[in-house]
Amino acid sequence: MTFASLRRGYQVIRTLLHYGLDDVLPPTLLPGYFKLLRLCLFWVRNRHKDKCGGERLKLAMQELGPVYIKFGQMLSTRRDLLSDEWAEELSMLQDRVPAFDSALAREAIEAELKAPIDSLFDDFDDIPLASASISQVHTATLKSNGQQVVLKVLRPNVEANIKADLELMLQVATWVNRLLGEGNRLRPVEVVQDYQNTILGELNLKLEALNAIKLRNNFLDSDALYIPYVYEELCHPRLMVMERIDGIPVSDIEALNAQGTNLKLLAERGVELFFTQVFRDNFFHADMHPGNIFISREHPENPFYIGLDCGIMGSLNEEDKRYLAENFLAFFNRDYHRIAQLYVESGWVSADTDILAFEQAVKLVCEPMFNKPLNEISFGHVLLELFRTARRFDIVVQPQLVLLEKTLLYIEGLGRQLYPQLDLWQTAKPFLERWMAEQVGPKAIFKKVQTNLPFWSDKLPEFPELIYDNLKLGRKLLGSQQQMLDRYLKYQQKAHKSNFLLITSAVLLICGTILFAQTDTLWLASACLGSGALVWGAGWRSRPKNRKF
Repeated sequence: MTFASLRRGYQVIRTLLHYGLDDVLPPTLLPGYFKLLRLCLFWVRNRHKDKCGGERLKLAMQELGPVYIKFGQMLSTRRDLLSDEWAEELSMLQDRVPAFDSALAREAIEAELKAPIDSLFDDFDDIPLASASISQVHTATLKSNGQQVVLKVLRPNVEANIKADLELMLQVATWVNRLLGEGNRLRPVEVVQDYQNTILGELNLKLEALNAIKLRNNFLDSDALYIPYVYEELCHPRLMVMERIDGIPVSDIEALNAQGTNLKLLAERGVELFFTQVFRDNFFHADMHPGNIFISREHPENPFYIGLDCGIMGSLNEEDKRYLAENFLAFFNRDYHRIAQLYVESGWVSADTDILAFEQAVKLVCEPMFNKPLNEISFGHVLLELFRTARRFDIVVQPQLVLLEKTLLYIEGLGRQLYPQLDLWQTAKPFLERWMAEQVGPKAIFKKVQTNLPFWSDKLPEFPELIYDNLKLGRKLLGSQQQMLDRYLKYQQKAHKSNFLLITSAVLLICGTILFAQTDTLWLASACLGSGALVWGAGWRSRPKNRKF
């Protein structure tokens, strides 16, 4: 461990002790050396005894900085691991970071472009448009076409700082894992590794640019979502250049109402966008919090969303998509047995789970929801409650499902904020039924044939030769099997003959011995003994040798 890691480790421990997070753990779980550590750092006192555990953790993460803030935001979505109280507190974490020096921003941009800023851009604004934990955004105008753009640049040394914090987090997670035992439900090492994959992906702005281009192409003809144009040739790992947009923040309901925005249509389109990204494209924006979503100022009667920050994207495999859609439809139809079966079939819970017990647990969660008005039922909370119920049955939560759950909660929250009467069933159920119909039946078969047709047409000329080779090989195998069968039958015939002779000889020898012992007919006994010996010899000579077939 480096000196920087040791110093950072001391800062983290001091902060945790300052907020009394060691008091939250049961004393039986605290090893002796941790208590000794508390005695050694006697000047660090718990100053927040009046606060609950979740609030203490939130305040500690805010003090530790951006990496821990983002980690807390991610943890707030893991309701399968945390209690409601802790999750709600962590969900209030805000990523507020002061801007860094614009001279450093200029230096970083020019290092990526390998050219002066003034050679490519006019009107570069040294005052940042926005500042976050990982990057900072400046505005400018492209010299080539006069288009207004934004330049997103990573903070200086952000990679080294994040990697140092991640290394420390992983070491702490390993320690906690040993403390709680290998089979513990929290799985701290796995949680930190999931977070590591997410945040390291955000450090590569070239990857974010490619994500934005793909998402934009998926919705080029859409009247529901607009993704700003990305200037790919100007994008690099630490720099991203994209079209500047003018929209209203989705959380500014007053401004949306002032321009006469159709909020009902906007809320319904948000739900449709989520399901379209997940089930049609299998590529969904997994960080759709209000800071990344704007609403168009154009034609408010037919509004569309503007999506930013494509650093975190999610996808599901075909099996997960199918099981998820079936789960929702089974919920609509109150088929709790099917929900329980789906969890086992998908591998989300172990195969030896008691289906009937799991079904009853699912029913206890879902049935009360049907007593509410349709516009009060939350898909996100249904999924969340199902994961939480499955936790008692050792659910194996997949990272991609956690991203999906988080995104669904964001979308529903936004939809209900825009239009409180939003009926998600009316929007989602027809979509899911159409999608399921496309996965099975004649239409699905035709689609698969159409997809595979180019591959089959490419391989078609090879079919005659492949068929001939396989027939030839089959004939050869049949011939060899027939030879083996003939040899086996001959072996069995010899074995039967030798067994008969040996048994006969044994009978004659026994008879000869009895006659010799109990009668005076010496010649008859001798005849039996001699015949038995001769037959024994014949049987032994005809005995087949050991052979392999």
